[in-house]
Amino acid sequence: MEKIGFDNDLYIAMQSAHIRERIEKFGGKLYLEFGGKLFDDFHAARVLPGFEPDSKIRMLMELRDEAEIVIVISADDIERNKRRGDLGITYDLDALRLIDAFRDCGLLVGSVVITRWAGQRTAEAFQKRLESLGIKVYRHYTIPDYPADLPLIVSDDGFGRNDYVETSRSLVIVTAPGPGSGKMATCLSQLYHEHKRGVAAGYAKFETFPIWNLPLRHPVNLAYEAATADLNDVNMIDPYHLEAYGETAVNYNRDIEIFPVVRAMLEQILGKCPYNSPTDMGVNMVGKCITDDKACRDASRQEVIRRYFHTACSIRQGLSKSAELYKIEMLLSQLNVGTNDREVVEPALAKAQETGEPAVAMSLPNGKIVTGRTGNFLGACAACLLNALKSLAGIEDAVNLISPEVIEPIQHLKVAHMGNRNPRLHSDEVLIALSICAVSDPQAHRAMEQLSKLAGSEAHATVILSRVDESLFRKLGVNVTCEPQYETSKLYHR
Repeated sequence: MEKIGFDNDLYIAMQSAHIRERIEKFGGKLYLEFGGKLFDDFHAARVLPGFEPDSKIRMLMELRDEAEIVIVISADDIERNKRRGDLGITYDLDALRLIDAFRDCGLLVGSVVITRWAGQRTAEAFQKRLESLGIKVYRHYTIPDYPADLPLIVSDDGFGRNDYVETSRSLVIVTAPGPGSGKMATCLSQLYHEHKRGVAAGYAKFETFPIWNLPLRHPVNLAYEAATADLNDVNMIDPYHLEAYGETAVNYNRDIEIFPVVRAMLEQILGKCPYNSPTDMGVNMVGKCITDDKACRDASRQEVIRRYFHTACSIRQGLSKSAELYKIEMLLSQLNVGTNDREVVEPALAKAQETGEPAVAMSLPNGKIVTGRTGNFLGACAACLLNALKSLAGIEDAVNLISPEVIEPIQHLKVAHMGNRNPRLHSDEVLIALSICAVSDPQAHRAMEQLSKLAGSEAHATVILSRVDESLFRKLGVNVTCEPQYETSKLYHR
């Protein structure tokens, strides 16, 4: 059982209170740039045991009467059909998903800002679509030599050319489908317009990682570097904070590099920059809610190992660069851990060597490790999943929860009518078959009741999984990794 290392309730209370303090500091209006994931922050949940994936949304719901959401999306990203790697959907579709998700939580979505507007056809079509759905849309334009030409940027021909986004609440959360969308520029543009109108308003930044009041090489912060290996983010001591206060604080390279520019912009807009360092701009209280440092260190080491396998597989699939893996290997060396320190790796490899077939091993929350191999009826993931459910339900391993008479018609359907060459059942198909059997079989019913207990389990596969199997494990809350090998030597893999 994983040890709890983070007080989630304390975090929600402290974070919402600290944001209210920042609103008051600026006279009653704050534009808060929200980095990272607002929904389903599973990275934070993995490295901070006890952190709930929906914590940020729950925190914002404490402020719902004071807050409204502005979603920012780049016209260039719309034009390029840029996709979220985790969800596989384009940024424009994710903007719609975010609006629905915020509304479902009772949060006000005030508008959408399309940045880097240059008359892109797809951006125009997206604006029309949003407006037909009753959503206000504003345009922000590309400013030549941004962020270098400060006199132009902070002028009527720079920020002043952008549409003024009408807001009605004291806290304006500025978020986006992904990085590079223009959140900071949107916040600063709004400050320019607000102060021209005589409205007192300020800017702050919310980033969960790196955690500013943890040591630079703390495993939690190194896990952040592993998670952003594709962006080549580097944690650094904030030199501006050290100079101003004589205190060590951790930030990352991009925020430190851009701070002189942001400070100059704020000076021109407000007359004086309210911050002495990029760390000052943040409102993150996560580090103050860690209750068991060792538990968080151990969890973060495991996360870096998981990131190693994910990146290795991504390179094998042609989706990542070798430099990303080299960086994670360096982080593993700094943490003095290796891939075999992930306890499910060796059992999976041993099972595959024993059977000569792909295999999966899973470590259950109770500490027991179960395995599954590829057979005539089931894929390795499906077999391991069934074995895990039997173990949790106290059912003998020899018991067939799904009879061959149920499996064979499904295989016939897949091969004869659906065009599949592989007749073996994937994990989602196994669960459907098991749920049907559960209607008349008490043991199958008992096994189905164990599904929620799989959350927090760890699994490792000896081959790259299909999207179906990987997605199902994710939905069940199982952290799965794979060896960077395909099951076959074919060039095309579904």
